[in-house]
Amino acid sequence: MSDLRTQLLRKKPLSKPRGEHEGPDLERSLSTFALMMFGVGATVGTGIFFVLQEAVPDAGPAVVLSFLIAGTAAGLSALCYAEMASSIPVSGSTYSFTYHSMGELMAMVIAACVLLEYGVAASAVAVGWSGYFNELLDSLFGFALPDALSYSPVPYEDNVTGLINLPAVVLVFLCTLLLMRGASESARVNTVMVLIKLAVLMLFVVIGLTAFQADRFDGFWDSGSAGISAAAGTIFFSFIGLDAVSTAGEEVRDPQKALPRAIMGALVIVVTVYMLVAIAGVGAQPLAEFESEEQQSAGLSVILNNITGSTVWGTILAAGAVISIFSVTLVTLYGQTRILFAMGRDRMLPDRFAAVNSRTLTPTFNTIVVGVVVALIAGFVPADYLWDTVSIGTLVAFSVVAASVIILRYAKPDLERPFKVPGYPITPLLTIAACVYVLSGLAAITWVIFSVWLFIVLAFYFLWGRRHSRLEQADVEEGAAP
Repeated sequence: MSDLRTQLLRKKPLSKPRGEHEGPDLERSLSTFALMMFGVGATVGTGIFFVLQEAVPDAGPAVVLSFLIAGTAAGLSALCYAEMASSIPVSGSTYSFTYHSMGELMAMVIAACVLLEYGVAASAVAVGWSGYFNELLDSLFGFALPDALSYSPVPYEDNVTGLINLPAVVLVFLCTLLLMRGASESARVNTVMVLIKLAVLMLFVVIGLTAFQADRFDGFWDSGSAGISAAAGTIFFSFIGLDAVSTAGEEVRDPQKALPRAIMGALVIVVTVYMLVAIAGVGAQPLAEFESEEQQSAGLSVILNNITGSTVWGTILAAGAVISIFSVTLVTLYGQTRILFAMGRDRMLPDRFAAVNSRTLTPTFNTIVVGVVVALIAGFVPADYLWDTVSIGTLVAFSVVAASVIILRYAKPDLERPFKVPGYPITPLLTIAACVYVLSGLAAITWVIFSVWLFIVLAFYFLWGRRHSRLEQADVEEGAAP
């Protein structure tokens, strides 16, 4: 049996043909366009529909710069993801990349990051979706669900509390059922929802610009660098969709070409839409109104109602949000299940997490587990506790992918790389620097939550994972061979 140090540093070999693994396989059924829509689906909506009203109080009108900083960091990261995904087109995204480049212990650290990233993101978006659902019910029918069924029982400052956020739980349940039907069916539904989402957001931009006032950008720098970086940290989690693309490495056709194209295409769409909506939103509404209770519940539709003096356009936007934000939860749940699948196949988790349904070719068991856990968080934890917690997992994951590019360029110079990061090594180093800068703006409580979660995951690894991993079993068999 290998000693502890060897266990912690052992790496998955890259000698096998790419995409070939011991254990179950997934069906390659996704096109490049469908994969790009996965990235857009997980990203656009998460940040704009909800986080604008969270970030503006921190940065003021300079929130536009916060979006640009977060987008720049994500863009640099996207280049690194594109190289890694084209070189190692497998399920598991950052976890798998790290296992190949840095070894088993770091792979578990990153697994903690991305599991936190996806699980909490899905919960946060489901909670936000609940606000839009009630806004739509009120606009169409003149009533909304009672507070007891619309809010979690956990207090946050002076927010409203209830018994359970029922709409959020129902949304997670519906997404879980769809994912159990198969990746291709989920991709088709997601594509339709993404197109609806983009159309609705462009409607917001057009109407918002009709009320644009340049003087609302006065005092642009009043919040200082601390406010700008704090807002960037809150916003950054909305770029999770770029990571979600790489979780589908084993389910896309021609992955060496499709993955880089999908990642870069999603990035261009995401950054463009985010900047347009941020400029239109800040220019159309006084900054103080972003902190109102009504604004926090369903921000963009309220802005449209205030601009037009009619509830019609706000109702249309709320309807679009209710329909299309389904896709954000869908894709983040998908990413979570594929990471758990990769970990189960590596036997870092019990084999059941890698079990694939013979008919749908999807990891049904871990999809159910993810759905239950995310539904519990969404139903009983307010979104205010969730935003920055997602950012810290995303930022650490992005940093490690950039570092992995450098490590593999040095350790495996002959590895086939259909896409190479331009400006190497400056680009991955800038990626790490940008992520560290945004991390510095996160609140202390976020680091506490992250540290507790990391301790739990590493405790599981030391007590169970390191002794059951596929690499450990291979070492034992090799040591027992005559």
